[in-house]
Amino acid sequence: MTFQLPPIAKTAERLLLEIERAVAGFPRRHRYTAGAELRQQAMGITVLVHRAWRDRKQQLALVERVVWEVDALKIRMQLCSQLRAFASLAQFEMLARIARELGKQAGGWHRQQSSPHPTGQNAQGRQARAQRAEKLSTRGTSNWEVYR
Repeated sequence: MTFQLPPIAKTAERLLLEIERAVAGFPRRHRYTAGAELRQQAMGITVLVHRAWRDRKQQLALVERVVWEVDALKIRMQLCSQLRAFASLAQFEMLARIARELGKQAGGWHRQQSSPHPTGQNAQGRQARAQRAEKLSTRGTSNWEVYR
C-alpha cells in the first residue's frame, strides 16, 4: 500500500521549494530579513497542511488556519516584490501563480469541511430521493389515478 499526498500538500511543497530557490537569489540585505520570514511562513504552511490532512478531529480548525496563513504569505510576497527582492518579475509571477493555486485549494477544502450539506456530483439526487414518497402506486391503482 502506498501513501499518496493530497494535491494541496503537493502544491504547498512545490511553493516551499520555489520560495527556497527564490530567497537564495535575494540580495543580502533582504535574504536574512524578509526572505527568512518568507521561508518560515512557507514551511509553516506546508507543515500545517500535512497536519490538517492527518488530524481528522481538528481538521476544520487547521484548515481555517491554512486559509489565513496562505493569505499572510501572499501579503509577504507582495512586500518582497515591492522591495525588489526577487530576481525578476517573472520569478514573482511564477510564485504568485502557485500561491494562488494553493489559496484556491485551501478555500475549496475549507468550504468542503464547513458545509453542512452533502456536496459533489450526486448530492442533489440524494436529497431528492430522501424527500420522495416510498410508493407512488400499488397493484390495485390504475395508471390514470397515478397521473391525476
